[in-house]
Amino acid sequence: MDKPDQYVLERQVGFVMRRAVQRHIAIFSALIPEMTPTQFAALAKLCELGQASQNELGRLTAMDVATIKGVVDRLRARSLISSAPLESDKRRLMLTPTRQGRALYRKYAPQAAEVTRQTLAPLDDGERRQLLQLLERLT
Repeated sequence: MDKPDQYVLERQVGFVMRRAVQRHIAIFSALIPEMTPTQFAALAKLCELGQASQNELGRLTAMDVATIKGVVDRLRARSLISSAPLESDKRRLMLTPTRQGRALYRKYAPQAAEVTRQTLAPLDDGERRQLLQLLERLT
């Protein structure tokens, strides 16, 4: 173990996690070149739910207000989702996946699962389960 006064970058959790995320994003980009991981996450969650407010979608996909707004704007610009004000509260936007958005989600859902498989490929089944359990405890 390091001495308390030593800081070795390569042994810091943030550094190691960032390297793992970089690897994951590289795999994602190779398998799903048409969109970013955040765009896919928002589209996938919206396809799962059928409809959600922008605020709710941001919470469910762990994106802050500015990030989800940018993601929604890009998905809407590509006609993958539509938005309309909620009847009871015109300030609240309700988002719905379009037919084109659902088709793109269905096209890439198998590749998204493959991204996870490839990201975790260096680990055996028990290690994969353990890693996911430990990461969930940190969130």
